[in-house]
This record gives sequence, C-alpha cells and structure tokens, in this order.
Amino acid sequence: MSERRMTWKEIQKKIHEKYDDKILKWFEHNENRIYVDIDPSDWIEFGRFLFNEFPTRFIIASAVDTPRGGIDILYHFDFLNLPQVFSVRVFVKKPELEIESMAPYIKGTEWIEREMNELFGIQFKNHPNMKHLILPDDWPEGNYPLRRDQ
Repeated sequence: MSERRMTWKEIQKKIHEKYDDKILKWFEHNENRIYVDIDPSDWIEFGRFLFNEFPTRFIIASAVDTPRGGIDILYHFDFLNLPQVFSVRVFVKKPELEIESMAPYIKGTEWIEREMNELFGIQFKNHPNMKHLILPDDWPEGNYPLRRDQ
C-alpha cells in the first residue's frame, strides 16, 4: 500500500501554521514559483523543517549582491512529484556577510556555500570544509569577483 502524497495546499498550510510569524515575505511569482524571505537567525530551523518534514529536494543555492547593502542568498528546493520550486531568500548585510551554514544538515549545500564564500565573501559559520573550490590558490585575499563593491 503506497503512502498518500501531500498536495501543495497541504504543504503550504503546514509551513504557514508553523512559521507564519517568522516569514518576512511570501511571494508567489506564479503557481509553480514561490519565494519566501526568512531572517538569517531563523534560516537553519526553517531550512531543516522544509528538508525533513516534506518530500523535499535541495536543488541549488544562488547569491545576488544587491544595492541594498548586502547579499541575497537563495536556497532553492522542490517538492518531489509537485511542480513547485520553493526559494528561501536570506539577506545578509555587509560588511559582516555571515550566516550559519546549512551544510551540516543538508550535505548537498556544502560545495555551493564554498563557491559563494569565494565569489562573494560570505562567511558560512560551522561549515565542515571551507577550503578553496574554484578560484586559484594564489587568488588575492579579500577580492571577491561577484561583489558590486570590488
């Protein structure tokens, strides 16, 4: 006997019931593309909830240096067998650019966090392996090629 799959409405309801007070913004670009803004202090709890509570898969993360004085980090997930792509956006302020790493909880985030560290200078606290990934070993310290202020 197969287990019944959750619908998107059921998933959405569970997310709102548990985290409505911590969701800074919920934006539905269209019915299949959802963006949620979360404070950096709530990111690990929220990300782990998504990954552990639902049939969720981490797709990739991306970063954008914004003119707002910081960097948006977007962790993209999908819900297996559903067409939704769910992007969790976390804003980290300059000059600190520090956030807790998701790598100890979702192994697939390890390399992309290393890449964002090298290209943007984001410090991922408690990352298990923050060594160089793509830039040459002799790349100048403090020079981040995808930063607006470099």
